[in-house]
Amino acid sequence: MIANASIQPFDFAELTPERQAKLLERYERIIELSRHLNSVLELPLLLQLIIEAARELTDSEASSILLVDRRSGDLYFEAATGKDSEELMRVVVPMDNSIAGWVVKHGESLLIEDAQKDDRHFQKSDNELAFTTRSLIAVPLAVKGQVIGVLEALNKAGDQTFDEDDGNLLLTMASQAAVAIENARLFQQNDLISEMVHELRTPLTAILAYSDMLLGTSISEEQRIQFLETIRTETERLTHMTNNFLDLARLSSGRATLVRSEVNIAKVVQMAVNVVRPQAVSRGIRISVRASRDLPPVRGDEQRLHQVVLNLVSNAVKYNSPNGSVTVTVTVDDRDDEYIRVAVSDTGRGISEEHQAHLFEKFFRVPDAEGYAQGTGLGLSIAKQIVQFHGGEVTVDSELGVGSTFSFTIPILQQDR
Repeated sequence: MIANASIQPFDFAELTPERQAKLLERYERIIELSRHLNSVLELPLLLQLIIEAARELTDSEASSILLVDRRSGDLYFEAATGKDSEELMRVVVPMDNSIAGWVVKHGESLLIEDAQKDDRHFQKSDNELAFTTRSLIAVPLAVKGQVIGVLEALNKAGDQTFDEDDGNLLLTMASQAAVAIENARLFQQNDLISEMVHELRTPLTAILAYSDMLLGTSISEEQRIQFLETIRTETERLTHMTNNFLDLARLSSGRATLVRSEVNIAKVVQMAVNVVRPQAVSRGIRISVRASRDLPPVRGDEQRLHQVVLNLVSNAVKYNSPNGSVTVTVTVDDRDDEYIRVAVSDTGRGISEEHQAHLFEKFFRVPDAEGYAQGTGLGLSIAKQIVQFHGGEVTVDSELGVGSTFSFTIPILQQDR
């Protein structure tokens, strides 16, 4: 094998029977994986499945996907294996001084035996993960002749060396993965646009109707003020919905950027509670915060985490019973001490199991006591994606007539890094 060589196709008939059997088994696995990938239309989940499959097929220590931003032309890490992989998310990789950039520009695969001796190796990615790339395979993700990204496998397990069979297998996998990625992107784009148009129609119809009444009929001053207040309310609702749509679109497509820093999560919680407290006081609802002492910091985007807490606490107040209570608890997760858990509990009427199953879906809203849904139905979906981007999870526990508890976890900052 030649170090730092492009991957070349092979003649299957010229291979030894043993090598043929081994390759057939691995290609059968690719076919099986491809069927599964083509059925997944949620982009973050799809990318995770692809990198896990790539690592399995090449028997490598790690794998990653980089995608080209269609607007800026920049190359970003979008998915990577490993518990600290979120450190790489949204890292911009240069086109001119990186192996992945070379693959995108030339549309060819590379098999590199010693990455540390290759001038194109992007050392920042290793630094972010405290990881040493020894060898790697990088293959283009291409659809209809256009390279949309790069699929990489890093470090053959057992300190072995990648060979051309590994490279050709990964290249075959990448051709299937690229189509699946494009399908997921198109589905999410079309699905979101359709849902957006449907949801925007209601406030726009109300604004148009009340504007017509203001212009075309003789009304009293009291009615005029009432109509103007309705128009203002619907306009504010429209603005809020539009902002949420844009936020959701960025998150769903992977274009949202997280500014990662050391964050005092207890402080973030208290700030969110302070914002909501006047609303709670007006309804006689008590809010209390219980935070463990000496909580370690988390690593994340403080503004985004504030957005998550604010959404959960606002919902706890909005859907609570009059004169009820909200309790926000911040502790080290008792199931995994590498995470902080934030739990928001209320004394509202609770949520049925049927509705719990759909809570985090876009545009889903739990009907109120009169059977009407409130809000835009986007807040929890956005909150879930933000938490997942941080490497955590969101859960709900609710009982009708008792109340609900929404919780999320965030990884603790590793101080030894």
